[in-house]
Amino acid sequence: MDPSVELIRRNRAFAWYWAGQGCSSLGSQISAFALPLVTALTLDGSPGEVGAVTSAAMLPYLLFSLMAGHWLEGRQGRRTMIPANLVQAIAVGLVPIAAWGGWLSVPLLAVLAFVSGTAAMVFGLSAFAYVPSLVPRADLAAANRAVQGTSTVDEVIGPGLAGALVAAVGPAAALVVDALSYLASMLGLAAARPMAQHSTQPRSATEKSSEKVPVSTGLRILLRDVHLRALTVHAALYNLAEEIFLLNLVLWAIKEQDVTESAFGAALTAAGLGGLLGTLTALRLAERLGFGRAFAASLVLSCFIPLLAGVWSLTGGALASYLALVMLISAVGLGNANVYSLTMRQLVIPEGQLSRSAGAYTQVMYGSIPIGAALAGLIGETLGTRAGVLVGATGLAISALPMMTRRIRALDLDHMSSRPAATDDLMTSGDS
Repeated sequence: MDPSVELIRRNRAFAWYWAGQGCSSLGSQISAFALPLVTALTLDGSPGEVGAVTSAAMLPYLLFSLMAGHWLEGRQGRRTMIPANLVQAIAVGLVPIAAWGGWLSVPLLAVLAFVSGTAAMVFGLSAFAYVPSLVPRADLAAANRAVQGTSTVDEVIGPGLAGALVAAVGPAAALVVDALSYLASMLGLAAARPMAQHSTQPRSATEKSSEKVPVSTGLRILLRDVHLRALTVHAALYNLAEEIFLLNLVLWAIKEQDVTESAFGAALTAAGLGGLLGTLTALRLAERLGFGRAFAASLVLSCFIPLLAGVWSLTGGALASYLALVMLISAVGLGNANVYSLTMRQLVIPEGQLSRSAGAYTQVMYGSIPIGAALAGLIGETLGTRAGVLVGATGLAISALPMMTRRIRALDLDHMSSRPAATDDLMTSGDS
């Protein structure tokens, strides 16, 4: 039996969590589609106002991730995740209520998006540390594949469902579905009772996690371990380069090469299907090649294949079909890599430092996105959008290099699963 399916069947706590997250993930896809349309259509907002509302939802990740991860350590779990779901349900649910009442405005929508984004950040940091409490360490790869696979399916079907909902009831009313999805997530969490803790750490070390610890601890964990350092550098460079690549790709394809919006959307759908295929094949590839070599192979696809996107000056449907193939293949690698990245971090990071390190990792990841967005516009305007595509694709390839070392390729899942965690030196040392 498939390892992820078998895990869901025999681990009731994880099954409840997985089901709740599947509902919430689908609701989030609807919000991602409908929220800009609330600004643009319901409120007749300008492109700048649409961007401001979208940025407000992401701003908490840039501002608070490091501090939130530090504060959540020792506090994460259902006692933070359920309230975070409730806050998201209220914030999202207020949008259609305000629209129906006639008192919704762009500033209010931005505030609600910021509040919802803050709660989503808290939930995500807590979830990273919560999944290892639901399954044995040996089952983490199967658990991550199950969650990532469902999320990828939601990414494929979500935009179509969102479009139908918006067409039927309007963008504001469509957000009701997302609000209800958070209640489904709360139900799943309420039924997902963690396993009895079996940490290898002495109790005194665990207790220190609640004492005063330097805020930089999460960053030091990522930078001191050779595997985590390589992964963090890769993630930051990848997100920066992806902004340059995608922003210039859509402008080059649609404005200069006569690709229609629907054809480009079909190419994005191909990317979603590729991501699903990559997620589903991640465990089998790791079994055949070994965890480290499979990770490296996935990065060859996700980071080097995009170099092909801008090399041929095709137009119209021919370019759209070519881009769909490129994005399909690269997304297979990205789907693999997402499973491997989560699993590696959860196994290598010390048990008592999962939230702190997740906060630091998120801070670095999201911190590179606005830099990439700014560079995307600068490069596109000065060198042209096709050059911007090639520059971004080159950056994606460079981002994979830290993960191509012999030490990374030699990583073994069984060895990581049995690796003890000891962090006294990190938790007690002062800021450097």
